[in-house]
Amino acid sequence: MAQQSRVLPGFGLSLGFTLAYLSLIVLIPLSAVFIKSLGIGWDGFLDIISSQRIIKALQLSFSTALLAAFINVIFGLLLAWCLVRYRFPGKRLIDALVDLPFALPTAVAGIALTSLYAPTGWIGQYLESFFNLQIAYTPIGITLALIFIGIPFVVRTVQPVLADIETELEEAASALGANRLQIVCKVILPILFPALLTGFALAFARGVGEYGSVIFIAGNQPFKTEIAPLLIISRLEEYDYAGATTIAVVMLLISFAILLLINVVQAWASRRTGRSAR
Repeated sequence: MAQQSRVLPGFGLSLGFTLAYLSLIVLIPLSAVFIKSLGIGWDGFLDIISSQRIIKALQLSFSTALLAAFINVIFGLLLAWCLVRYRFPGKRLIDALVDLPFALPTAVAGIALTSLYAPTGWIGQYLESFFNLQIAYTPIGITLALIFIGIPFVVRTVQPVLADIETELEEAASALGANRLQIVCKVILPILFPALLTGFALAFARGVGEYGSVIFIAGNQPFKTEIAPLLIISRLEEYDYAGATTIAVVMLLISFAILLLINVVQAWASRRTGRSAR
């Protein structure tokens, strides 16, 4: 029997190109970061990461990124549901607007959000006058900026999976006596769960390292609204490469641990539902 021809090259050649590409683009740069940070010694590494200013910045970056990703999962699911399940005027326009944070320069997004929510901004002045609520230059403003840049990741991850769910499943569950809440919790959400986790992970990863859209609305007050990426940039401007790479290594390790946990949960959910996130 003649061997079936394949469009792509064999496994060995494909794997070689894959490993070479990953090494040049990902592994070698990350290895250089680790090597540079470890060059100062273990004592120097601990001295840098034990700084209260760095700890506060890391806490702020990760807490706001996690909160923004969680909010995006909720409202991204609602938005994807409306775009998939309903027809209404302006649907294509809204669908196109979802991708706007991808195309908009992050600095422009930060300036626009600051002009809106600053104490003298179009919206911020009324929030502060009537509700005594300040958005800009607070962690709330940082979270708002991360929600803005992270929402497309959730919508675009959930949308195709939701479109593939057959309405017959919901009709069958309804025929068997399930109410709307049971259909959502027992039929739809288990299928969407891996995709929701993927969107959450992507939004979180983007939010942790976000810089351009945050620095304008954050105010960058040490111990209050200073984010970790800003500290890295500050260290680089001071030619403190060891300090910058040390902060980067800590962010990488924490992000990797959280993303690994998300992937484990996602794999478990995919096995239960028999579907994989797209």
